[in-house]
Amino acid sequence: MIWGYVMRITGQPRKRGSFLRILLLGLAAARPVFAQGLTESIENALNVGGGKFNIDLRYRFEYVDQANLPEVAKADTLRARIGYLTPTFQGFQAFAEYEGTQDIFSNDYNSTWNDKTRHPVISDPQKNEVNQLWIAYSGVPETVFKVGRQRIIFDNHRFIGNVVWRQLEQTYDSIVITNTSLPDTTITAGYLWKVQDVTSRTIGMNSPVFNIAYTGFPYGKLIVHGEWLDYDNARESYPTQTFNTLSNSTQTVGVRFEGTTSLTDNIKALYAAEYAWQEDYADNPKDFKVDYWMAEGGLDLWGFVFKGSFEELGSDNGQGFRTPLATLHAFQGWADKFLVTPPDGIRDVYGTLKTSLYGVDIWFVYHDFRDDTGNIRYGEEFDVQVEKKFGKHYALLFKFADYNSSNPKAFAGNVDTQKWWLQMGISF
Repeated sequence: MIWGYVMRITGQPRKRGSFLRILLLGLAAARPVFAQGLTESIENALNVGGGKFNIDLRYRFEYVDQANLPEVAKADTLRARIGYLTPTFQGFQAFAEYEGTQDIFSNDYNSTWNDKTRHPVISDPQKNEVNQLWIAYSGVPETVFKVGRQRIIFDNHRFIGNVVWRQLEQTYDSIVITNTSLPDTTITAGYLWKVQDVTSRTIGMNSPVFNIAYTGFPYGKLIVHGEWLDYDNARESYPTQTFNTLSNSTQTVGVRFEGTTSLTDNIKALYAAEYAWQEDYADNPKDFKVDYWMAEGGLDLWGFVFKGSFEELGSDNGQGFRTPLATLHAFQGWADKFLVTPPDGIRDVYGTLKTSLYGVDIWFVYHDFRDDTGNIRYGEEFDVQVEKKFGKHYALLFKFADYNSSNPKAFAGNVDTQKWWLQMGISF
C-alpha cells in the first residue's frame, strides 16, 4: 500500500534505491534502535577531555516536479557533520566542525555545480567543507567575543540565519560580540567578511550588523536590528549559474515586536509585528528605497495553534526588498519560489495550523501570493509537514509543498511546482 502511494506520486518504476530508501526509514522508526541504554552510551562516549564531540547525520530524499523543465529531480543525500567543542580555559573556548554531503542513491538533480540543467535545482551539492571554526573569549563580565567561521541566527531568521533546512549549513567568517550587561537587554554586534552558503560558495563581503533585544515589557520582546551588506564582486560564476552579488548590497534597519499572552490556563494569544526600511548600499548598481511589513496574530487553543499572517516586501525601480542572508525556506512557502523577491515585490497572506497528535507534530499552511500592490496575483501554495521526534536525538519527517501559478509571465520561474521530502535525522 505504501509502495503504491509513493509510486503514484513519483510516477517512477520500482528501483532498488527506492526500496532501500523505504527500508531505511522503516528501520529508523523501530523504537528498539533508539533504546535508552544505547543513547546514554553514545552521549557518554562523546564527552572527551572535558569537551564534547557532536555528531549529526541526516538522510533525505527530495523530489521536485517543475512545469518548465523536461525532467523531474530526485536526490538521495546523506549529510554528515562532526565537531568538537573544547572546555573553557582562562575564558577561552574553541569549536571546529566538518560537514559533507554525499549522494547515495538517486542523483538526478541540478545541484548548481553539475550540468544537469534539464532537472530542477535541489541545492544540496556533493561537497565537503569546514562548517565552523571559531574561538570565543568570555573573560569580560557579561560579554562574549567570538571570531572565526560561525553560525549566526538573529530572531526568526528573517534577516540573518543559517538556512538550517538545506543539507549544508550557511555560516559566516566574522567577529561577533554579545553583551548582556544592561537589564533585560541583549546587544549583539558583528562584522562579516565572508558567507559560506548552502551550495558551498564562499562569497566575500564587508558587512557590519547589529541586533538589540529587550525583554522588559510585560507582553513581549522588542527588537531593533540593522544590516549593512557590502558584497565584493559583480559576478560569481559556477558551472550552471552566474550571480550578480552586488545587487544584494543593501542597508536595512528594522524594528520587531513579538509576544505571547495567556488568556486562560489553556488559551494563549500569539502576536508579532515588524517594519524595516531598505535602500541600495555600496556598489549596488540600482537606486531604490523599499519597505518591509509583517503582522501576525493567532491563538493557541489547548495545543492547537491557529495563525493568520501578512508579510509584504516592497519594490522600487525594479528592485524588490531583499534578505539574502535569511533562512529563506522558512518564508513565502516551502516550494522556494520566492528566494529572490520579484521586481514587483510580494504580498504574502497566509494561514497556519499547527498541532501535535500522539507525539506527531503536524503543520498545514496556505499562502496567497500577489505583488506589493495586491493587483497582480502570482499564485497560491499548500504546504504540509509531519514530524515525529524520538527523544532528543532522533527524528523522522515527511513534507510536501504544492505551488500553483496564476500568472507565469509575472516573473521568471513562476511555474507550477510540486515538492516532497522524506527525511530521518540523528543528532548528538
